[in-house]
Amino acid sequence: MSTNDPAHPAPCALPVLNVGALTGRYLRLFGRDEAIRTDTASMRGAELDRRSNRLANALLALGVARADRVAVYLPNRIEVVEVELACYKAALAKTPVNARLSPPEVAAVLADSGATVLVTTAERAEAIRPALTGEPPRLLLLDVPPTDVCSYESALARASDAFEARAVGRDDLAVLHYTSGSSGVLKAAMQTFGNRLALWRKLMLRPDGRGAPGDVIGLVGPITHASGMQLAPAFCSGMVVRLFDRFEPGAFLRTMRDERITHTFMVPTMVGMVLTEIGNGPRPALPALKRLGYGAAPMAPARILEAMDVFGPVLTQGYGAGETTSAVTALSVHDHVVARERHPERLASCGRPFAESLVEVVDGAGRAVAPGEIGEIVVSGEDVFAGYWGAPDLTVEVLIDGRYHTGDLARVDADGFVYIVDRKKDMVITGGFNVYPTEVEAVLYQHPAIAEACVFSVPDEKWGEAVGAHLVLKPGATTSLEEIDAFCAERLGGYKRPRIVKLVPQVARNANGKVARRQEQAPYWAGRSRNVN
Repeated sequence: MSTNDPAHPAPCALPVLNVGALTGRYLRLFGRDEAIRTDTASMRGAELDRRSNRLANALLALGVARADRVAVYLPNRIEVVEVELACYKAALAKTPVNARLSPPEVAAVLADSGATVLVTTAERAEAIRPALTGEPPRLLLLDVPPTDVCSYESALARASDAFEARAVGRDDLAVLHYTSGSSGVLKAAMQTFGNRLALWRKLMLRPDGRGAPGDVIGLVGPITHASGMQLAPAFCSGMVVRLFDRFEPGAFLRTMRDERITHTFMVPTMVGMVLTEIGNGPRPALPALKRLGYGAAPMAPARILEAMDVFGPVLTQGYGAGETTSAVTALSVHDHVVARERHPERLASCGRPFAESLVEVVDGAGRAVAPGEIGEIVVSGEDVFAGYWGAPDLTVEVLIDGRYHTGDLARVDADGFVYIVDRKKDMVITGGFNVYPTEVEAVLYQHPAIAEACVFSVPDEKWGEAVGAHLVLKPGATTSLEEIDAFCAERLGGYKRPRIVKLVPQVARNANGKVARRQEQAPYWAGRSRNVN
């Protein structure tokens, strides 16, 4: 579809290679080799290609049309990958839903996207049913008997395993990547087929990022999140994708050793948990490990050095967003080694831009600032999204003349390394997930005792950052911190719940009468060199 008018698909223009067809070609090339495995299942490349073809045919048989949204609400499992490949091949818009969202949040995503089909489990479908509004999506359920009309496996069994991938255009919608808006409303970045192909090129052309046949990439983060963007490049490199449906540091280390995992990606929280698990004992025997990528949140230089001590010279970092279709800068393995040897300050950097990504630091007028000066990061290139789904007002705020204004404040040194120093946005990054204060405040304001809420980021040793809240009660109202926590637990995903809550007589305000969020937050960050953790 044309992303200019989501409701009215336009003929394919500026044709590009369908990334689903491209991935399928490599799955057939390595068809006899194992392509993907979990704790309980394994699949060869040719079978994964055929099953995704069957799913593409099954979706079309359900009446799903080009550019319709197909939602998937599952933890890491092979079927999530089948959905991704099928959507690419059939020119449908994959709409991944974070498996950790609460039922009301899932229902909001389904309503906003207008998803026509939802792939999930019966248990998850039943949990969200009371929260659904409007016309519910058709269900494909993974764990029901074959006789069930909603059976995923039965739908595949009835479909042909032959499918010719549809022609697609550069601007055709491929993925709706949901995040929460700074206004507290849902926000979905429209990633096009051109964006996804640019992502493929970024990772395939990266000198230290591409794997090889026989390598194994362990994806422990949600593949509906940043981890999933590595799927197509991994398959096209002949790698085996090892999916983890949960993260338990000790078990993860043992699996890395036993299955000789060569590549993995973790958010800094996970890296910290692994290092804590290892403690002061012997270094783990991981001779196969070639690359340990980290990103989605900053990691302290001291923690980076600790990880290098334990794992060796294998660390890489990426910086990006859903609006830039994954990372646009990288601190490579070589960069880490050089930083440790003679440029320690670079360990606080997020690296230098990828070849096709134009990353600039600009002033308020959009002009590039001098090296060392602080400005806002703006990004342009083939990986920049097409805008926010159904939200032109939000789009024009950040997408100006094809340049995405990130809201992140940074400086660039004379060698081109980018250093993030703060966020213009008030977003909290906790364990690699984004939380916007106004979204949490909107829930807190539903509590009958709360008159005013100010939500902000606080440092957290385990998660990097966590959500904090200062609350003013209504006159005469009473409540407890335990009751407020239970209230939030019913309405917010676990990572969005405030971990520090204080009842205060009033919150600080600026001269215009607006809540001074940074002033409320400042004491928690006192003594730290930067306001991201």
